[in-house]
Amino acid sequence: MEFVLTTEGLRKSYRNFNALNGLSMHVPKGAIYGFVGRNGAGKTTLIRLACGLQSPTDGDLSLYGVRHTDNAIHAARKRIGAVVETPSIFPAMTAEENLRHQYRVLGLPNYDGIKELLELVGLADTGSKKAEQFSLGMRQRLGIAIALCGHPDFMILDEPINGLDPQGIVDVRELILKLNREEGITILISSHILDELSRIATHYGFIDGGRIVREMSADELTGACRKCVSVRVTNVDVLVRELERRGTDYTVTGEDSVDIYAQPNITELALALWKDKCEIITCREQDENLEGFFLSLVGGESHA
Repeated sequence: MEFVLTTEGLRKSYRNFNALNGLSMHVPKGAIYGFVGRNGAGKTTLIRLACGLQSPTDGDLSLYGVRHTDNAIHAARKRIGAVVETPSIFPAMTAEENLRHQYRVLGLPNYDGIKELLELVGLADTGSKKAEQFSLGMRQRLGIAIALCGHPDFMILDEPINGLDPQGIVDVRELILKLNREEGITILISSHILDELSRIATHYGFIDGGRIVREMSADELTGACRKCVSVRVTNVDVLVRELERRGTDYTVTGEDSVDIYAQPNITELALALWKDKCEIITCREQDENLEGFFLSLVGGESHA
């Protein structure tokens, strides 16, 4: 398998804090790679290192097989387009003026392709409207258009749908899919909205404490996500004690709810709980989603 981005034992330290702690990851060519982790897990640090905004403390990072210590890495990074944290746009300029400015920054010989870029991201009809008048979704799509000015074949998007309304999320999702499927662009995307990420990602990397705890394809994730019985009860502590006694795998999902990764005899379970005056309020079977799988990997509350 050919990889666009690989890291081996990558470390980034700030005084006494290790933002990345031996991170090893592999982004396949042609993938939409979902980068999943808590706040502070190291996602943005990895993105900054990949883009050349910072340098690693130790370990190896390669783009298209070129190590970050090689002189050729500068040419390799020209194949990257990125939107890190917030889109880099000029609010007082129109969409076209923003793209023209980026063309000049990149030293491109002419403005050929700007209209096509605006059409690609759905901003062809914005005319003289200034970017400061754009919705958040339109600004995000303009930021992606700016990142596309150098004709990259690898896009890095840091929280591209954060703060968007439902229509904005749909617009950006469809744009990401179009870039990947029609333009052949490999995409690394970090996102807090795990349900939305699960709609588009072909591969995943789960990061915790500055390390990749697991990498897998979307098909492998589907196979790994376990079915469970979601139960709401009047006393979670009683249910947990009973499940511990039985040696049954479970996750506490709320003040009154637990996901049980088994097929318990509900009548038998209800009778056992009733001995301690605990009642089952609702019970339903469901598949574990991306958020549930992430929690099973790293534990604790989800802050991905």
